Amino acid sequence: MFWQILIVLIISMIPIIELRGAIPFAMWLGLNLPEWLILIVAIIGNIIPVPFIYYFAPKFLTWGAKKKWKPFRKLCEFCLKKGEKAGAKLLQKAGNYGTFVALFLFVAIPLPGTGAWTGTLAASILKLDFKKASIAIIAGIITAGLILLAASLGLFRGLLGI
Repeated sequence: MFWQILIVLIISMIPIIELRGAIPFAMWLGLNLPEWLILIVAIIGNIIPVPFIYYFAPKFLTWGAKKKWKPFRKLCEFCLKKGEKAGAKLLQKAGNYGTFVALFLFVAIPLPGTGAWTGTLAASILKLDFKKASIAIIAGIITAGLILLAASLGLFRGLLGI
């Protein structure tokens, strides 16, 4: 059971995949863990990188964007642009709702390109308050986890008549 928990934890910490991949992976491949445990472990795993991304990712990416090794430089430039683009989108939506709600929704809606990594990077680039941003991001992670767990259990099939 320890190894199954560790697998879910590690997968949920990986950028792009995050909890959005960890929950379906654990459910569909039958890791023999209770659903509530999969949800909790995936949420914790997705939260762990948040402070590191907030404080270190922009500095690391800015440093990497200046390096001569082209593949590394291109990757760092791509990540910086993605964070800036997500930040601009957040500010645009924030006009109606406020940055807290916009950041929460950005992380909570399980779509490609959204999530804790991108949301935290955007919050860091925008220099949002860490505590407030973290609360919005964690609330978004929990919401996304509940949505994915429901989808993985097939609960939306009944609602949609599929």
